[in-house]
Amino acid sequence: MNRKFCWYVCLASVFTVFAGCSSKQARSGSKLIAIIIPSNDNPFFKSEADVASARARELGYQVSINSHDDDAHKQDQLFDLAIANKAAAIILDNAGADASVAAVRKAKVAGIPSFLIDREINEQGVAVSQIVSNNYQGAMLVAQEFVRLLKGKGNYIELLGRESDTNAAVRTRGFHNVLDKYDGLKLVGQQSANWSQTEAFDKVQTMIQANHNIQGVIAGNDTMAVGAVAALKAAGLNRVIVVGFDGSPDALAAIRTGDMKATALQPAAEIAQMAVDQADKYLKTGSTGAPEKQLIDCVLVTPTNADQFSNFAPKE
Repeated sequence: MNRKFCWYVCLASVFTVFAGCSSKQARSGSKLIAIIIPSNDNPFFKSEADVASARARELGYQVSINSHDDDAHKQDQLFDLAIANKAAAIILDNAGADASVAAVRKAKVAGIPSFLIDREINEQGVAVSQIVSNNYQGAMLVAQEFVRLLKGKGNYIELLGRESDTNAAVRTRGFHNVLDKYDGLKLVGQQSANWSQTEAFDKVQTMIQANHNIQGVIAGNDTMAVGAVAALKAAGLNRVIVVGFDGSPDALAAIRTGDMKATALQPAAEIAQMAVDQADKYLKTGSTGAPEKQLIDCVLVTPTNADQFSNFAPKE
């Protein structure tokens, strides 16, 4: 009986291994790429999704596009959906550096590789690629132009991004690595507007009531910068220098009209295409041929070159 029992156990193990292999083979043959972004309403994230989906279809894949709205729980549900649909790969702009680790790990355990764009997670070895803009470099470019425009002196306020987003912390560090070297510059107000135009409008209105004598606003993204412009105009402060970060269509338009003075353009289109290309290579060869973490430099956009860019990329 013991020998017969052992034979059954061995046979069961063989079937288990075979079933596991079959599952992985079925998944590796999948032609679905799941694209998960924060929001379809934000032009930056929409550009990521549009470029990634176009490239994936060009390479012969089917595509699903969903947004998590910066909600880690919703993101987790979208990962469950991708796993249930046996996606070949996931392209992700995540909902939080810490909050997203478990979801990416869950996909990896299920045999689905994740390729992160725009935002990093606080763990390596879970995603295959993390391709992000060089936020520190871009922030320093913007801050240097801000200093030049202010001639190294004046009162200014800063709008911070979402606290859970690594990019927000990196950008403010980049700003202050430059700004804090100038004794003539005085930070008179600093608040988070959570990447939101509406919140930025409200926060700037509040801050300029307490400090009406300001010469500049530096914002962690263009959406907040545009909100700041509206608040300043409503208060009759049309000569305040406003700079942002992202290179959004709204910001480029504001730079052309003089409402904003500069932004750092993130190459969202390039990064999204890189992620899909690396996913395709990984699925075919088992390697991307690149390190997990990849930084892509930003470009300073001012009135002199604003006409050269569109949809987060240089015009062709």
